[in-house]
Amino acid sequence: MTHILIVEDEPRLRKDLADFLELTGFTAEGVATAGELRQTLANGSSPAVIILDVGLPDGNGFDLATEIRKSHACGIIMLTALGDSDDRIRGFESGADIYLVKHSTLREIDAAIRSLLRRTGAPPDSANGSSDRWVLDGTNWMLIAPNHRSLKLTAAEFAFMNVLCNRSGEICQREDLVELVARPRSNFDNRHLDAVVSRLRRKLEEHISLPAPIKVVYGVGYIFTAAAAVQ
Repeated sequence: MTHILIVEDEPRLRKDLADFLELTGFTAEGVATAGELRQTLANGSSPAVIILDVGLPDGNGFDLATEIRKSHACGIIMLTALGDSDDRIRGFESGADIYLVKHSTLREIDAAIRSLLRRTGAPPDSANGSSDRWVLDGTNWMLIAPNHRSLKLTAAEFAFMNVLCNRSGEICQREDLVELVARPRSNFDNRHLDAVVSRLRRKLEEHISLPAPIKVVYGVGYIFTAAAAVQ
């Protein structure tokens, strides 16, 4: 499996990104500092792509990109809050292949990795390829899995999946989901939402024989981690 190394000092972002990439078919590990990055590479880690934050506590991401480029033939994606044109130019001049700002969605980051792997000739994993796409049939309220099996959804399940599939790779807030799934029920709350998701996961595993790519982001909401289309 293709290995991705994430260099990010924000623990939550680092974990969310690593978890998402693992779910989409990569192996991923995260480090928090420039020192940890150097040690990981010195220990023999050979990532296909390094996702590099510019603002690390013990190093400058631009300088690190130049350092990495001298001795490692891997792709470099800069993920940073610095988004003006001068910073982007500096990033590319330092050796970055792709420059993304931190409000990019997880799906955008995943797509950038796969695009970079195609350009560099590395074989991207197929977890998000078109043959592995989930399809939500809006006419018949059917969820069609990559193995071509389908599941008829209830009104609440369809409303939930409609939000997640339209925002695949993005975290959907609990409050938004409760409001959209509840209509027209006024007594619908987080417990009802969790019950809908639990039942849907169970039905998917029983009838489609695939684990549901629905991840809970504790205290925040849910995310659909696979490629999806709404028809």
